[in-house]
Amino acid sequence: MDNRFRLAATAFLMALGAQAMADPLVIPRPVPYADDAVIAGKIKKECQIQEQLADYIEEYAREDHRLEVRFADSVQAQAAGLVLDVHIKDAVSEGNPFIGHRKSTTVIGKLYRDGELIGSFTGRRNSMGGMFAGYKGSCSVLGRTVRALGEDIAKWLAAPSMDALLGDLS
Repeated sequence: MDNRFRLAATAFLMALGAQAMADPLVIPRPVPYADDAVIAGKIKKECQIQEQLADYIEEYAREDHRLEVRFADSVQAQAAGLVLDVHIKDAVSEGNPFIGHRKSTTVIGKLYRDGELIGSFTGRRNSMGGMFAGYKGSCSVLGRTVRALGEDIAKWLAAPSMDALLGDLS
């Protein structure tokens, strides 16, 4: 590879990194439920999926993609900078450790830069509890779905697109 090309590529990547550091991503914490979501009261009272989802998005975005994430109580699409307006559209908790878990979480999101829509997604993850599911509670299994969604969303944030389908929808 030509040395000039390496230098140009390095300068380009450094400029991208500087832009990412100068413009942190703002996400809501807790992630709100969508206005039209019908979420069982038991999930809302007993599980922490709203906080967990925000935390996993931040963790995977920072560790895997070197994106700086800041939390806000709520986000506004028209705000300056990079804003992820994400909502939990659905959370289903069927079954139990004895008959088998059937859990899923669906999320929707729109990414804005300075008020301009630059990407959108719908994501869903399903889980039956994984290994030793018979020893896991419902909230723990729902937590597996939001962990996977956090990773999916962070990966999408590294290369956002319009109308993307994430997780078990892809």
